[in-house]
Amino acid sequence: MNDNLALAIQAALLAGKEIVKIYKSSDFEVELKADDSPLTKADKKAHDVIVDILKDSNLPILSEEGNNIPYEEREKWDSYWLIDPLDGTKEFIKRNGEFTVNIALVKKDTPILGVIYVPVTKDLYFSEEEIGAFKAININPDSEINSLLQFSFKLPFFTDTEIFTVVGSRSHMNKETEEVIEKLKMEHGELNFISKGSSLKICMVAEGIANIYPRFAPTMEWDTAAGHAIALGSGCTVTQTNEKTPVVYNKEDLLNPWFIIKR
Repeated sequence: MNDNLALAIQAALLAGKEIVKIYKSSDFEVELKADDSPLTKADKKAHDVIVDILKDSNLPILSEEGNNIPYEEREKWDSYWLIDPLDGTKEFIKRNGEFTVNIALVKKDTPILGVIYVPVTKDLYFSEEEIGAFKAININPDSEINSLLQFSFKLPFFTDTEIFTVVGSRSHMNKETEEVIEKLKMEHGELNFISKGSSLKICMVAEGIANIYPRFAPTMEWDTAAGHAIALGSGCTVTQTNEKTPVVYNKEDLLNPWFIIKR
């Protein structure tokens, strides 16, 4: 396991530990950001933990909770960390457990390393170009990181599902996505649809539990980068809706295009 992957896993696990402390309390301190999206004490605490650990890599860091770095500075970066300290804040507030810590290492415009930790279930997903994508279960913040590979399962787990399965957002379903699902029903007949929060949707395609995740609604680069790396590492495609053009990062506008992740 290379140093950057070990560092990202350590950061994700310790951020998850802090998130769980707040999740089990009633001290959410929910605020609204300028775009009316929620921000909690857990988002801010996780951001601080991750940045404190990743700074040892001497690479720039772009975080949802610290995203005001001018493009004139960002465009000069060769490699950088892209993080969402708490992906699925709405799910966190609902207390349904479907939220994650997302950390990606992006080179030029493509995520080459990704870590997603699920603090409630203690599932850990990680990927790096040289080794592919893996899942480890019941991983505690004090787990021995360098031995994780021998206790992890290579993705995908499932590659032969009888019923075509679509995964979609629990909190952001819309007319455009429903139209895509109807089209897939016409192509595949019987179809299974699963609702999930946060980057867990991407993880389900990476695992092979779902065949496709069509996202015809807004996301930001930090929402998807870690999952993007894990999807690529497990043999999935991550493209814009034409299923040809790749999704790229460190754009002047950090808003993602609509995309499709497909096995």
